[in-house]
Amino acid sequence: MHIMPYAQSTGARLYYEETGAGYPILFVHEYGADHREWELQVRYFSREYRCIAYAARGYTPSDVPEDPKLYGQDHSADDIAAVLRHLGIARAHVVGLSMGAFATLRFGLRHAPLASALVVAGVGSGSNLAELAQWRRMQVEKSEQLMKEGWKNIAEETGHNPTRIQLKRKNPRAWAEFMAHLREHSVTGSALTQRWYQGERDPVYQWEAELKKMTVPTLIAVGDEDAGCIEPSVFLKRTLPRAGLWVCPNTGHAINLEEPEAFNLQLAAFFASVERGARA
Repeated sequence: MHIMPYAQSTGARLYYEETGAGYPILFVHEYGADHREWELQVRYFSREYRCIAYAARGYTPSDVPEDPKLYGQDHSADDIAAVLRHLGIARAHVVGLSMGAFATLRFGLRHAPLASALVVAGVGSGSNLAELAQWRRMQVEKSEQLMKEGWKNIAEETGHNPTRIQLKRKNPRAWAEFMAHLREHSVTGSALTQRWYQGERDPVYQWEAELKKMTVPTLIAVGDEDAGCIEPSVFLKRTLPRAGLWVCPNTGHAINLEEPEAFNLQLAAFFASVERGARA
């Protein structure tokens, strides 16, 4: 019988998959995706690196806690640390997209000694201070709708969002796979994540003082059609002492799925520069 690998974190066991050997890279997925959406990155980087992708709390096969207090921005950052500690990894490169990028940034602030490099892609949705109350209200409404209706209508709406339709246009098969995975997500886990993590997290601008002191080399990646993330990405470039900003043209939110080759090459060059000390 195959025993599934889990790392224990506070209030939840986290399912993870490992591929390859070498220096570790940990991948942290976004709200609409799960660990499977890193497949093209794992295939590419596992030739030379030890790649780990895990399912966030609320995403099966990880545990789906029923208690709202077991969701939120600090749990998300501490879960990254829990996976690394479970695997006996002292330091790793950490790559996050969207919700996962937010967790990665928070991890850099809370657990800097564990991070050798950070990639934050498509980060900052809901950070616009002028629209913050509206954003928070919308997350509560969506969460309630999800609990009531399940994924059917919301999955369609998500996949046709103005920052996601690009994937359907560029790669219908990748989009169809993303949609199939989305419909498999736990309704309870996603609804609680949306309400208590997405809807309650800080705008990235709130962390300015802390970010100015964070010296982990960071690559900020954003698609130029990912409207809600462009301003926060520019802010992070200005604020983080050791950050580079890569803007991918004609690209929406799921940058790693839309432009996997370009994304992988940017990351490979960034990791190489960190490893040879050029980012010091």
